[in-house]
Amino acid sequence: KGGFANENSLLKLLYAGILKASERWTRPIQNWNLTLSQLAIHFPDRLEKYISL
Repeated sequence: KGGFANENSLLKLLYAGILKASERWTRPIQNWNLTLSQLAIHFPDRLEKYISL
């Protein structure tokens, strides 16, 4: 944190890094079905509107 002038500069750098990484993202997410089922267990109300399990 000492290398940044303030918190906004750190957030801007993280945002730019995420944008650059998402441009190069080509591989599918491994074990997505397992991840999705775990999310459905922990957050059932949030996922019902978007997917049918």
